[in-house]
Amino acid sequence: MTPFFELIHEDKKTGARAGVLHTAHGDVPTPCFMPVGTQASVKALDAKDMETLDAPIMLANTYHLHLRPGEDTIAKLGGLHKFMNWNRPILTDSGGFQVFSLAVEDTEHGKLCNVDDDGVTFRSHLDGSEHRFTPEIAIDIQHKLGADIIMAFDECTSDTVDHARAKEAMERTHAWAKRSLAAHNKSASQHGYPQHLFGIIQGAGFEDLRKESAQFITSLPFDGIAIGGESIGFNMEKTREILEWLAPLLPKNKPRYAMGVGYQPQDMYDVVARGVDMFDCVSPTRMARNGTVFLPGGSIHITNAEYKEDARPIDPACTCHTCKNYSRAYLNHLFKAQELSAYRLATIHNVHHFLTYMRAMREAILEDRFAAFV
Repeated sequence: MTPFFELIHEDKKTGARAGVLHTAHGDVPTPCFMPVGTQASVKALDAKDMETLDAPIMLANTYHLHLRPGEDTIAKLGGLHKFMNWNRPILTDSGGFQVFSLAVEDTEHGKLCNVDDDGVTFRSHLDGSEHRFTPEIAIDIQHKLGADIIMAFDECTSDTVDHARAKEAMERTHAWAKRSLAAHNKSASQHGYPQHLFGIIQGAGFEDLRKESAQFITSLPFDGIAIGGESIGFNMEKTREILEWLAPLLPKNKPRYAMGVGYQPQDMYDVVARGVDMFDCVSPTRMARNGTVFLPGGSIHITNAEYKEDARPIDPACTCHTCKNYSRAYLNHLFKAQELSAYRLATIHNVHHFLTYMRAMREAILEDRFAAFV
């Protein structure tokens, strides 16, 4: 039987790894950047665009899809792949990040979530309605959605939390990890193919907690290992440090997922150099909608006046649809005129830039020249 994760090569001078994730909806070459499709859609693009860009996998958000249209509706319509017309792999998070991001006061609805040892009670940011997530419920929702890779329910903590609070959340995450596994093993996939479950390492910015969490999560029979918490991706200095603590503790035969990494291409290089196989971030799509487009070694803001009459493409060396057909001047005009096509064309370029960078990075690993790739 083909294993879920196949490690093909490790760079001789760094911890960088090249591998393949084998799923029912196709293979995913690693290391890989996963474009984020929160609402079962990468903002401004459709499934055909993503196929043209050759994205090997996309990420969707369990919490948001639970609120609308609902996992039962998606299951009734044939599962997430059919619903969004995407026949390649999908990863869904568990809603755990919203435990962190929604634990704030909302002027209209009050505090949007409350955490206890059994789970989390959410108030919808859409209408204030109450919803309950437990590890069992989070797994059930993801089973109904039908993603190829699903996540255990966890409690994410902020970058600045103290040791006592980080330990409390870590221990709760460990208890929920065991319950997530039990729930996943108790019921078979509703869509007739395997769903691969990842556990999540927590512990904020504390070395002792991160190592304790790594030892616990890797002792359980998860299909992959994720590293979570606000620090990961948000605080890249701390991210690099955490990954260096964890690298010796992580099994080589399982994929490693740094959650929320990819604000800029350099961040992806930094985590791949420390043995990470997968990561995701909203950066390329969000920045595109704000008019920021990536170039090798940096970015430009296409709405700046200097681009009003610039006949060059965003990047003359880029082969994306946008750069082959449109000028900086035209994109500058679209954004100034508030034309919706501005979002699509800028997003196509940014996603293409990230995915092309990843393909080149993987090739460098396979050829043992990754250390010079940056």
